[in-house]
Amino acid sequence: MSHGLEGAETIYLGEWGSPLQSLDQICKDQIFQAPVSLTMALLLRFSRSSRNLHRHLSLALALSPHLTNPPPPNPTSDYSSNSITKPQEFHNSKFSYFNFIRLGHSSGISTSSHSFKDVEKEKRDDGELKIKPSVSWIDLYLPENVRPYAHLARLDKPIGTWLLAWPCMWSITLAAPPGHLPDLKMMALFGCGAFLLRGAGCTINDLLDRDIDTKVERTKSRPIASGALTPFQGVSFLGIQLLLGLGILLQLNNYSRILGASSLLLVFSYPLMKRITFWPQAFLGLTFNWGALLGWSAIRGSLDPAVVLPLYLSGVFWTLVYDTIYAHQDKEDDKIVGVKSTALRFGDSTKMWVSGFGVACISSLALSGFNANLGLPYYVFLAAASGQLTWQIWTVDISSAADCSRKFVSNKWFGALVFGGILMGKLSS
Repeated sequence: MSHGLEGAETIYLGEWGSPLQSLDQICKDQIFQAPVSLTMALLLRFSRSSRNLHRHLSLALALSPHLTNPPPPNPTSDYSSNSITKPQEFHNSKFSYFNFIRLGHSSGISTSSHSFKDVEKEKRDDGELKIKPSVSWIDLYLPENVRPYAHLARLDKPIGTWLLAWPCMWSITLAAPPGHLPDLKMMALFGCGAFLLRGAGCTINDLLDRDIDTKVERTKSRPIASGALTPFQGVSFLGIQLLLGLGILLQLNNYSRILGASSLLLVFSYPLMKRITFWPQAFLGLTFNWGALLGWSAIRGSLDPAVVLPLYLSGVFWTLVYDTIYAHQDKEDDKIVGVKSTALRFGDSTKMWVSGFGVACISSLALSGFNANLGLPYYVFLAAASGQLTWQIWTVDISSAADCSRKFVSNKWFGALVFGGILMGKLSS
């Protein structure tokens, strides 16, 4: 792939049909002669704006007519075949700046801030090119018989674990005594629990949705849908995940054990909601943010509704924001398959809806912090988190699966900002 003019490391020239690794190789292959190669190298390295690019390329192209595909040299010409072709006058050439732009797009030379790789992604989003499966560290480093299970648990996609863990960390930190750090052992336990429960949730989802996953481009390569694992193997793996999760739950107090076990009803029912309602993202929010209740009870042995209920609701609204954006990746396939989502429910009004959810999320976080008597630093961090949420909502391109994925993944930083605010607010209170 070309890295565009800013990198100036690799240039693709479609006229010859193959990439040229560097300008030095271009010189060695005698596609450009040394003076022209040096000129192009300098220009590509130091041209930073389209205005300078136009001026510099005009000079470069005047020196080298190779890009303009000139007619064969006259046999009677005084120039030999080994000499540089006589330069043509640029203003007489049919080549223009706009021709160069077309040449750049067809040859992989970027003339915009987007790289060729980004253009390829956009083409894939439009359905012009088939999406190629990516190769993760799982395929490179794990034994072959382990890989399907690692993919089933989404080990190469940690964003789900982050989104599940942050509400737990918020709650544990809120429950700490004023002026004290949160319980690090409890945070470690909940971190491991989020990792295991997220993996178990993915396994349940893939087992229940295996008939749907085979019909969706993004999910048809999942282990159970593709046949890499049988349903029995998936159920066996789920049993191991739940058994390990139970080991963590048993280390909490009795109140938290009951509260934690009650979340399994949501965990098992959520994957079915997309078949019933246009609001499966709301059920995911209720499931994914259960840790906002459980973290507090693990420290205090009970719940304080004035603090934990607004915190829990803020997580639900947050989930409605990020998972609605995420669902726009599959909306066309979902229409064909017949499953429902908030992305289909909201359609072109998505940004208006998720903006409302974002306001509700921040308002609930502010109320929870106020009731917990957090100090001023909390609200400074909360303002920064509001900026991050506003940025992703108003800049997301819901017609681009790649951009929806990028905005979805960015929510780990929103969670980190809220956590940092609670921590600083607690220490300063």
